[in-house]
Amino acid sequence: MAEPLKNAYNLNYIERLADSIKRAWPPFDKPLFVSKVLDSQWESKELKARMQHISRMMHECLPLPFERAVNILLAASTEFGGFEGMLFPDYIEQFGEDEWDLSVLALEQLTQYSSSEFAVRPMILRDAPKMMAIMLNWASHQNYHVRRLASEGCRPRLPWAMALPEFKRNPDLIWPIINQLKQDDSLYVRRSVANNLNDIAKDNPSAVIDWCKENIGRHRDTDWIIKHGCRTLLKQANPEVMALFGYAPASRVSVDEVVIKNKRLAIGDDLLFSFGVSTDRKALSKLRIEYIVDYVKANGRHSPKVFMSSDSEYAERKLSFERKHSFRQMTTRKHYPGVHKLSIRINGEIKHTQAFELY
Repeated sequence: MAEPLKNAYNLNYIERLADSIKRAWPPFDKPLFVSKVLDSQWESKELKARMQHISRMMHECLPLPFERAVNILLAASTEFGGFEGMLFPDYIEQFGEDEWDLSVLALEQLTQYSSSEFAVRPMILRDAPKMMAIMLNWASHQNYHVRRLASEGCRPRLPWAMALPEFKRNPDLIWPIINQLKQDDSLYVRRSVANNLNDIAKDNPSAVIDWCKENIGRHRDTDWIIKHGCRTLLKQANPEVMALFGYAPASRVSVDEVVIKNKRLAIGDDLLFSFGVSTDRKALSKLRIEYIVDYVKANGRHSPKVFMSSDSEYAERKLSFERKHSFRQMTTRKHYPGVHKLSIRINGEIKHTQAFELY
């Protein structure tokens, strides 16, 4: 089993953090800080709770005006990257509410080592027009981490972050940032833009479809963003989006020779299946071939999930596919015994369904 992410904040990390702060400010009391962080409640805290706890203890052990404390932490932060380094933006989020200008400058610098994507969100909630104007400027920054923050920080449905209900209702303030970044040189930035689009599509699909229709075919990087940003709409087989990407109705495409090799399998096993796809035309042409697993949930109901099998332009008239699907227990999906269903879908149209049993 993989090591829990929260364990990245271990004794070695806390001591290294204390050493870095002490180099920037020699009066810093390392033993006191370490003991305050690793208190009697430490083991029970999860990842984000540990991050916030460390930030609070930094604040307690840096009894200085906010501006001076921030300068010390900015100096220390250059040695800490990855998700662990997000404790520095968290400090700004917790203690910089009344220091807007200084907090903005600090978050811009800190995101270049880890990410300030969580910490900008309270500022958006406090004054969305003001903060989004700042983030639009970030979208032109020379550092790609800052440009990525401009998009990632305003995602309406950013995972593990506080919600932005105003942007779920109306994403108008996000579009200038997306337009600025739609041809960005960095894949890291473009992936964030696509994820932002996908977030918007869950609440405002028509707005995303209109934007995609206006921008598709103009630049290959924008086209990549559009395809990745429409992934939820594609999984929903939205007719406008299917047509946008050239997936024609599959009325003359057939699915046959569907074989589930183990119609009864145990939790932890792989489902093994095969199927054929054919047409009476000269070629199969452009097909989006998916399979859908109708999972049994804890309450006995079913919940479908779509998985990609193949997406391509096919010159053949007939093809065969073999696939396997894992039923190992995961932290993101727990399996339950019962009769499940497997469906094969072509260009948004379900062509075949079979049942199988998981025990």
